[in-house]
Amino acid sequence: MIALGVILLIIGFLTGISILWTIGIILLVIGLILFLLGAVGHGIAGRRHYW
Repeated sequence: MIALGVILLIIGFLTGISILWTIGIILLVIGLILFLLGAVGHGIAGRRHYW
């Protein structure tokens, strides 16, 4: 999810499409939150690790 967010940010920045930029930021933030929760050991949707 983090990688997809970064890809959408880059594509949105290069093409000037603001919706891709917005979706990229949202996916990046959600991916980082899930990564941090998984790293500290909290279960996410029945899984111990996000990755």
